[in-house]
Amino acid sequence: MPLCWDVYVWVPQRAPEVFQLFIDRYVNTDDPGDERLSAFTRTYLTGTPTDADASALADLLWSGRDAFTLYLRSGEYPWAMITITDDGAAVLGLSLDGPDNSPLVRQQAEQLIEQLRREFSSPAGIAGMEMPPPGSRQEWQDDQVQLRIGTLADSPPRRAEPPVAEATPSPLRRVLKGGSPQACPECA
Repeated sequence: MPLCWDVYVWVPQRAPEVFQLFIDRYVNTDDPGDERLSAFTRTYLTGTPTDADASALADLLWSGRDAFTLYLRSGEYPWAMITITDDGAAVLGLSLDGPDNSPLVRQQAEQLIEQLRREFSSPAGIAGMEMPPPGSRQEWQDDQVQLRIGTLADSPPRRAEPPVAEATPSPLRRVLKGGSPQACPECA
């Protein structure tokens, strides 16, 4: 299985228009690879979640946390990832095929970070080989990454509880692949 470079940008606010733009540009909506995209859309874009949506998204929660990642197929890239962080932000990501870890792939990752930062008004981007998405500001800062561009503001954002956490009692939370974030499914 080929290795992937995972490229992520930090989005300080969970704005529906940002999610919609990312989905429109980077997600294969005809075959997203995860049926929970509809639940995500109703919850985070239109604000019309159902109880079933809350349950579906609760299945993605990392053990004991409010963070989760939705891995989706992309038309242009192997994977598109949307991560809801513990602290009210989002992380948007794309995977690049990088079977030989060549300098060319690193250059493509750097260019993709810059492109995504412009598109989504992101203050910072990171990339690395087989790197799971950070689920919090702390993980963003602590992660050992191979490429880092930009910085996050020194003061953390005000904590915003995600709709899933409000609508879902904690017993519905379950461990996703051992309770930890994972690299893209086909790359891991």
